[in-house]
Amino acid sequence: EWAPLAADRFFNLVKNGFYDDTRFFRVLDGFMVQFGLNGDPDVQRAWQSANLRDEPVKQSNTRGFVSFTRESVPHSRYTMIFINYRDNSYLDADGFAPFGQVVSGMEIVDKLYSGYGRDNVPDQRRIIREGNAYLAKEYPRLVAIEKAAIVP
Repeated sequence: EWAPLAADRFFNLVKNGFYDDTRFFRVLDGFMVQFGLNGDPDVQRAWQSANLRDEPVKQSNTRGFVSFTRESVPHSRYTMIFINYRDNSYLDADGFAPFGQVVSGMEIVDKLYSGYGRDNVPDQRRIIREGNAYLAKEYPRLVAIEKAAIVP
């Protein structure tokens, strides 16, 4: 109900294995963790222009809430997602519409490897071009999602 287009996109991406073997590539303590670029460049390229229409923000970007990332242009959400580590409600005004919430396991999200810091995050363009090969070589300590699944 919060962001049905985003929820439907996430459901279908998970159902079809899109997030399997993807990395939490941007882990910023006290802010958020970002993931959602497929490790296979061919798969990721297929989604590059599959943008979602913007939705009204009905929930706030507070701790544990999950939103798709977006550019500063309208209708630019596609596969990348972030989980808020704290109250980032200032993002609401920028159109980041939460579609879900971590209801258990946030303590695991809190422990994701963040040692690369804010100044050494992977280049998203290189992830898109080179996939997991780039991340394994340059950022070997990133945590991966082994398998994402929809559970009843």
